[in-house]
Amino acid sequence: MAVLYSSGREPDWPDRLDVQTGRFMYYGDNRRPGHDLHDTGRGGNLLLRDTFARALGTAEDRAQIPPFLLFQKAGGGRDVRFRGLLAPGAEALSPEDELVALWRSTRGQRFQNYRAVFTVLDTAIVTRAWINELSEGLTTGPNAPAAWLAWVKARQYTVLTAPATTNTRSKDEQTPASDGQALIAEITEYFKGRWHGFEECAVALWRMQAPATGRCEVTQPYRDGGRDAIGEYVLGPDADPVPVEFALEAKCYGERTPVGVRDVARLISRLRNRQFGVFVTTSYFNAQAYSEVRDDRHPVVLMCGKDIADLLQERGFSSPEDVRKWLQTSFP
Repeated sequence: MAVLYSSGREPDWPDRLDVQTGRFMYYGDNRRPGHDLHDTGRGGNLLLRDTFARALGTAEDRAQIPPFLLFQKAGGGRDVRFRGLLAPGAEALSPEDELVALWRSTRGQRFQNYRAVFTVLDTAIVTRAWINELSEGLTTGPNAPAAWLAWVKARQYTVLTAPATTNTRSKDEQTPASDGQALIAEITEYFKGRWHGFEECAVALWRMQAPATGRCEVTQPYRDGGRDAIGEYVLGPDADPVPVEFALEAKCYGERTPVGVRDVARLISRLRNRQFGVFVTTSYFNAQAYSEVRDDRHPVVLMCGKDIADLLQERGFSSPEDVRKWLQTSFP
């Protein structure tokens, strides 16, 4: 078997478990410059390479893959929590997106590391009997979980999902941790006194979040009609794309200034038939504004400060210096 341990506290390598979709994004073990992608002390990246290659093969190939058990840091000291049985890859993801070699740079030195996507299988308990079988090299024995056998035989994912019981997020859930707050502070300071400049940045952040975004134009500040940008999100195959229009609103607010009902209502009132809205803020949405959008089922995406910080870290902008260079280069 293979055990993945994640502290969830490395800003350069933000391992992330999405309990609602059952996907786990994990970064490999070449986390500092000076080594080749596969030249790591414990051979973790070699294991990832071979695992994802076999996952695309036959059932016999997949039977040779060790089950991955996910543990995350919990509490103090060496306390850990078991989070689930993992299978490589995910439903609806292309092989190119399941395992990606990313370039990173530290102190002017470039190096590569893997970003891998796993699926948490719907298995509540990993039994001692199966672990004993694994120690003998038998991954598909009589005590193997049904969800694991289904994946080995036909690459069928039986996903452990946990849909949210609420459709809004609190202030704390929209506020990034201290390392993320430093990234957001870099953005608000950069656009201080020229808040309209943040609109182009908001469009760039939305493109990071939604790569299928097509044409998108920032409107003139003195006649934006309640929309800071208008654009298209492209659905369907390349040979026959279907563009869906959206309107975007951007607010570069400090951490103590929430987006309220008036700000959100202004965007909603400008949405035309078959359009959706995108609201990007460096702050957070207050409870009333958030609940009105969700309770009334308005088609509006709400991107808060935590979303932006997480997105930047995933793209390799893990320090204020990295964010500052990106801002200076992209929005001079």
